[in-house]
Amino acid sequence: MGMANKFSIAYGIAGSLKNQGAALIFTAQSERFKEKISDTIAEFSKHDVFVCDVTNEGEIERVFKEINDRVGNIDFLVHSIAFSDKNELRGQYSQTTRENFLNTLNISCYSLTEICRFLPIIMKDGGSVLTLTYYGSEKVVPNYNVMAVAKSALETSVKYLANDLGEYGIRVNAISAGPIKTLAASGIHEFSKILELERDRAPLKRNVTQKDIGDACSFLISDMASGITGQILHVDCGSSIVGMTI
Repeated sequence: MGMANKFSIAYGIAGSLKNQGAALIFTAQSERFKEKISDTIAEFSKHDVFVCDVTNEGEIERVFKEINDRVGNIDFLVHSIAFSDKNELRGQYSQTTRENFLNTLNISCYSLTEICRFLPIIMKDGGSVLTLTYYGSEKVVPNYNVMAVAKSALETSVKYLANDLGEYGIRVNAISAGPIKTLAASGIHEFSKILELERDRAPLKRNVTQKDIGDACSFLISDMASGITGQILHVDCGSSIVGMTI
C-alpha cells in the first residue's frame, strides 16, 4: 500500500519480494494514482490495482473485503503510506498548523492502526505486517518537523499492534530506513544536505539503497523472522549508531 513510482522505497520492496517468489497486489490512493502507477505495478503483478484512500471512512474495510472476495487470503502487508504538507517541512516545528498536524498523523500513523483492525479477516493463517519509519522519530532532524512526530507515533503503534495481533499469528514490525531520495523525501527542505551528512557519518560511508531496504523487508516478512514482532529495524548503513564524528 502506497507505492508512488520507481523511486519509492516500496518499489525496492516490491522488487525484492518478487525475487523471493511472492505474488503481489497493490493499492492506490485514487483512480488518478492508479492510472499513474499502473505501468510500474505491471512489472510485479497481473492483478488490477485496488483503490483505497485511507482518509475516507470505511474505505479500508471496503477494499479488504474486495481483496478477500477477489484474491483470497493474504500472507503479508506493506504499509508505505505517509504525507505532510511540504510547506511545513521547513523551519520550526512549533509553527505546524493544527490542520496539517491532524492530517499528517491521520495518514501517516492512524492508517496503519485502522488497517490492522481488519487484518485477521484476510490473514486467517497468520502473517506479517511491515511499515516504514525514519530516525527523525528519535532525534531532531532539521525540517522533518511534524513528520517526525507521526513516525514516533507510528513506531509506538507498531508495538501495541504487535501485541494486539499476536494471538492471530500476525507479526508487526517496522524498518527505520536511512534517507533515500524519494518523491516524499523531496518535499523536505534541504533534503540533499541530509543525504550528504548521513553518507559522511555512516560507518559504511554510503547512503542506503532501495535494494538494501527491500531485502531487509523480505527477511522481516518471511518465516525466517518468525520470532520477531514489535521491532524497529534500522537499515541505514549504521548512521543511527553514531553520536558524533570528528
